[in-house]
Amino acid sequence: MRLLVTSSLSEPIRLLGRAAKAARWTTATAITNGLANDNAGRRFSTCVKQDWSSNIMESYHDSFPKQQAKRQHRRQDPNDAANMASRSMSDHSYTSHSGKGREQWTVFEGKIPVLHQPQHENEGIFAAASTKHSGATSNKDTGSASDTSLVHKGASSESNLYGTVPRTSLLMQLTDRVGILHDVLRWFWKFDVNICRIESRPVSVGTPTGQLRTFDFFVDMEGSPSDDNVSRLLAALRPMTDKLLVLDEKKVHWFPRHISELDLVANRTLDAGVDLISEDHPGFHDPVYRRRRASLTETALNHRWDQPIPRIEYTKDEINVWSTVWDRMEDLWKQFACAEYLQALELMKQHCGYQKDNIPQQEDISQFLLRRSGFRMRPVAGLLSSRDFLNGLAFRVFFSTQYIRHSSRPLYTPEPDICHELLGHAPMLADRSFADFSQEIGLASLGASDDDIDRLAHCYWHSVEFGLCKEYENGQVKRKAYGAGLLSSFGELEYACGSTSDPKVVAANKGEDSASLNQAPPTVKPWDPDVASRQEFPITTYQPIYFIAESLEDAKQKMRQFCEDLPRPFFALHNAQTDTVHIDRPVARTKGIPDPLKAS
Repeated sequence: MRLLVTSSLSEPIRLLGRAAKAARWTTATAITNGLANDNAGRRFSTCVKQDWSSNIMESYHDSFPKQQAKRQHRRQDPNDAANMASRSMSDHSYTSHSGKGREQWTVFEGKIPVLHQPQHENEGIFAAASTKHSGATSNKDTGSASDTSLVHKGASSESNLYGTVPRTSLLMQLTDRVGILHDVLRWFWKFDVNICRIESRPVSVGTPTGQLRTFDFFVDMEGSPSDDNVSRLLAALRPMTDKLLVLDEKKVHWFPRHISELDLVANRTLDAGVDLISEDHPGFHDPVYRRRRASLTETALNHRWDQPIPRIEYTKDEINVWSTVWDRMEDLWKQFACAEYLQALELMKQHCGYQKDNIPQQEDISQFLLRRSGFRMRPVAGLLSSRDFLNGLAFRVFFSTQYIRHSSRPLYTPEPDICHELLGHAPMLADRSFADFSQEIGLASLGASDDDIDRLAHCYWHSVEFGLCKEYENGQVKRKAYGAGLLSSFGELEYACGSTSDPKVVAANKGEDSASLNQAPPTVKPWDPDVASRQEFPITTYQPIYFIAESLEDAKQKMRQFCEDLPRPFFALHNAQTDTVHIDRPVARTKGIPDPLKAS
């Protein structure tokens, strides 16, 4: 049970004191990340001792089954024969049989009592899916975009599908008195209802005339109002509360709950070909280039989450374009790229085939990133909406194009290509702090409002795309780039970080496109996500404003605080072992549902 009591009645200390007392114990609830994780989203409750003194541990170990037996006995209704339990106790295990099923207690590593809960029908779905699932690829031969193993069939089935149980939200209004919170919460214990989240908010303050303070408590708990134990709990709470309301599921924008659901949004590209179909695009009049783009687009559209990324055999012209960009950027990286980028680039030369005359394969990069920071690459046919792209980051998935700019203008591109993705983004994703930073933005985007998505996208632009950080060389502060838009653009990299501030000089000396020739020197502001989230930006010229962080860790911490302050509809936690997202309150994903789910 995670207590988030923002303004308490002073009772939580007394409540938690019962569990902690003088023995310095804590009760930890691990959701699919515990010591005995089964990769199926199951919940384990573990009692963990903070003082590992052997004599105290042995004393606790011997008494633990008896404590559990006594607790179970107190919960039973003497008039309900169905709840009578049979028990068998030993020094190392305790088994009980109740109306809810069979509970088996064992001891982990001879020290920690662990409750193994019975496996439910749907709990193994993602363990099997993580190795190989046929449902996601059954229609691959037909190229259908609707094939998916995750079909939205309502809140109840969805809860089972994600290895969780249904949740109910309550609003309780309580009048302050000594022991009120204890009296209320003990009924949750009596009816075996687990609280996932509890927050309090003052409604009125006490007055000298004797008016007592009142508080609203928002409680998210496991179970449905139709469950017998939940209905009995509600009946017990009503006479104790000034107001008791069962809240409806909060309606939010659709978001993926499992990594396989990224298949539903990966092909929801915007007008990705708008630049190509325009005569301004360098490859517009080249039929060979257009056929190549079409082939790579088809490859990306047919990709599924559990399949290796197809290897691309790049042509001689494509490799020459890559080499031209590499040649122009290499010296600038040494001078202006942040230390984390340079370290990762050296490692990727060794493990991913990063070389001047070789375009690395996304599958090799993805496997390297997975080992280094838990990120992975995912091919995409074109530009995604901000919501869909940021949602992928929540799963530590980076959507990346596979095509390259036209050979007639190797130093210019009107759209992101593999030079931008692999030379700009991929090396930074190998750094764990930067990877965490990116995922913070992604998690905050899940179910967010359109306005908050816009604010997060602005933060992403001013950091992940065009961010600067400080580094110290010989006692002097230097501007270094960690944004991919800078690390893949020789002209703007020198413009943002170099000693010369005149873009005309940079463009003239380096052969930059003329679109940025008449631009004033940039303004550099301290990294502040709140300011960055409201700062507009151009997409066809150099940035007039850059944000500089003290370090990547500083950028991450400030971004995390910004995300926590957003009015988020729920708290989301990514489980890397099952590739699922756990949320702490019931929601209905009703807005912006992907077309394949609408059809089903």
